Amino acid sequence: MPLTRPAIITPLSTLLIATLFTGCSEGSARKAEQNYLQFCVSCHGKNLSGGIAPSMLDDDWAHGGTDAEITQQIVAGNPTVGMPAFGEVLSDAEVRALVVYIREQRSQHRTNPPPAPKPDDEEIVVTADHRFRVETVTTDVNTPWGINWLPDGTLMIAEKSGNLRLWRDDSLSDPIDGIPNVDTLSQAGLFDAVAHPNYSENGWIYLSFADIQTKLTGSRLSLTKIVRGRIANGTWIDEETIYEGPIEHYGKAGGFHFGSRIVFDREGYLFFSIGDRGAQQQSQDLSLPNGKVHRVFDDGRIPPDNPFVNQAGAVPSIWSYGHRNPQGLDFDPRDDSLWSTEHGPRGGDELNLVRPALNYGWPVITYGMNYNGTPITSETARDGMEQPIVHWTPSIAVCGIAFYGADKFAAWENNLLVTALADRHLRRVVIEDGAVTQQEIILQDIGRCRDVSTGPDGLIYIAVNGPDKIVRLVPID
Repeated sequence: MPLTRPAIITPLSTLLIATLFTGCSEGSARKAEQNYLQFCVSCHGKNLSGGIAPSMLDDDWAHGGTDAEITQQIVAGNPTVGMPAFGEVLSDAEVRALVVYIREQRSQHRTNPPPAPKPDDEEIVVTADHRFRVETVTTDVNTPWGINWLPDGTLMIAEKSGNLRLWRDDSLSDPIDGIPNVDTLSQAGLFDAVAHPNYSENGWIYLSFADIQTKLTGSRLSLTKIVRGRIANGTWIDEETIYEGPIEHYGKAGGFHFGSRIVFDREGYLFFSIGDRGAQQQSQDLSLPNGKVHRVFDDGRIPPDNPFVNQAGAVPSIWSYGHRNPQGLDFDPRDDSLWSTEHGPRGGDELNLVRPALNYGWPVITYGMNYNGTPITSETARDGMEQPIVHWTPSIAVCGIAFYGADKFAAWENNLLVTALADRHLRRVVIEDGAVTQQEIILQDIGRCRDVSTGPDGLIYIAVNGPDKIVRLVPID
């Protein structure tokens, strides 16, 4: 329930808060808390501290911080930033009580700030198979969104703000010059940076980002775009477009559900995801790129054996469809099967085994509901639509994934590492013969875990938002 970012609020006594809302008895105060937990916590997080949407404990309101302006955001919503409207769900009295509840929580936060996230660099984390220490690699990053490696051991860090930075030998570069212009509103940004499988010979790096365009009418639009280029002397050069949709497929600037991940299979095909951009039914429309996983050659050409390449009107790059917002893609090194993690709505986060031509059901079937508590559908299954291998309800806000393939954590070889934003953890998922046989949370409460990658040193690296940093897991014998 993105109410934007809060301004400084003068602390109010309990008596004064009560006078702001006639009849704000103890019972109605409890009701406001219940409404927050039901409608707001999945986006704004526990204790208003932030999640998919911003914290309401900061000092800036993007859309106004008066009581009237907050009320307007709750009642009417703001589709451009993914804020649902609750005017038909909450009564006027409930909206007013919710505003008061926000004020109360802000006042308490100012006088009692939350403790720093744990664990820190000195703590030893014990799991079923391994013990490890968490080391901070760098804190000089701005909302790291994607992390991947170059063959020489350089870590590429794609920041939501549109910067691409390189880390090597404990040194973080300045942002690379010449990166494409990136939309950064709401959930838009620079999403991913991946090296070509033959990078050592050709030097190609692939970027996924929210491309921003302006129509003749002046309205701003954006859609996920894939380009490739090279880096020379700290500058992005030789850029080529690998995929961009026609302007009529672009949605409003900013917005949400861009998908974003890039991955190569062992044959050199490039796969990438595009989310539904909040237009649910477009996931089922093969004439649109939204809500799909796509497959192209490394130069953007369309493979002739793509499943819909000969279907009239279909986007020829589509590999699978019926997705909501896939923000994790990786291939199982054992059999080159493609796996995807997908943000559900309120509930229904998914782990999917992605195969060509298949329909993964969104929004016809889902294990979630709307953020405002109203149902999307009564169906969780239908003939001709794929079931998730696992779904997480309530949502963990599942994000980037990586199969572990080194020897530093030997017991985790070929396990899938899964990040979670809202639940602020790193999860280990054991997959055998296409089924999940075990799950374990191996790191909790270090921040919003956005992406994960195995380093050439065999250590596990994690991109963390709030606080922004890159950390790594170092085993302890």
